[in-house]
Amino acid sequence: MFALIQKRRWYFLISALLIVPGLLAMIYSTITLGAPLRLSIDFTGGSLLELSFDQPVVPEEVRAVFTDAGLADTTVQSIGSEGNVVVRAKPMEVETKAALVATLEERFGSVTELRFESVGPTVGRETTRSAGLAIAATSAAILVFIAIAFRSVPNAFRYGVCAIAKMLHDVLLLLGIASILGLVAGWEIDSLFLTAILTVVGFSVQDVIVVFDRIRENIGRRRGEEFETIVNRSLLETLHRSLATQLNAIFVMVAIILFGGVTIRQFMTIMALGMVAGTYSSLFFAVPLLVVWEQWHARRALARRLGQRAATT
Repeated sequence: MFALIQKRRWYFLISALLIVPGLLAMIYSTITLGAPLRLSIDFTGGSLLELSFDQPVVPEEVRAVFTDAGLADTTVQSIGSEGNVVVRAKPMEVETKAALVATLEERFGSVTELRFESVGPTVGRETTRSAGLAIAATSAAILVFIAIAFRSVPNAFRYGVCAIAKMLHDVLLLLGIASILGLVAGWEIDSLFLTAILTVVGFSVQDVIVVFDRIRENIGRRRGEEFETIVNRSLLETLHRSLATQLNAIFVMVAIILFGGVTIRQFMTIMALGMVAGTYSSLFFAVPLLVVWEQWHARRALARRLGQRAATT
């Protein structure tokens, strides 16, 4: 039987190498930008204006129009083609926006307004709070569900804790990736990013419960085998199913990233990365963590018994 679980130290090392750079990026981002992630107007408040010009334009020249009007913190990015830009600025009234669009038409020719929206920072705070509550509720539901479904297995509580640790592993990894991309590529997180996080959490928790359930079945079938052997066998039995299920979804997401619209590309990229991370952590983080916990408890119980025996003699 191929030994997977015995290489758990390498898996933990890989997880550390994936998460630590993201944590460092969040620290650096907090120092330089004031927040661990580059926030969009969904969280900071402001106005977003998407424009389409009939001719290619330079983002810096478009930005100059806004800075001349007193909107110094404006950012302009090209999307899709050199004639389409997204402008993010401080909150502005409809009249101010109309005057700016008229100025842009005078300088660059015909321009079409594709989107204009203003968001207050309160919306971002409420969305973030709701996402945090959703993750907390998910964690509590996982503990209750596993405590009931795995009641026939010794120390069922540990399965739930490992599933929650795996969920936090995925969330930290995605936050780190978003922070790095914010620093390197200027990506800003919006409410869709939180949607991607919650979706990945749901998929990844489902995947790890499938693996844990096979461990539960094999514990009853193969009494007398070492726990590490049972877990390794269970991992091999569920490996192909987990990979097949997740890869099907990942392939669809990659196709959307390559051929879909620009507006959802960032969202789908985070989703695809989250699915890859979730598949990895289900098989090579949560399960090895359970084995380490069980073995540590077994060694501790053995040392306690030996100590009691030595005390009686």
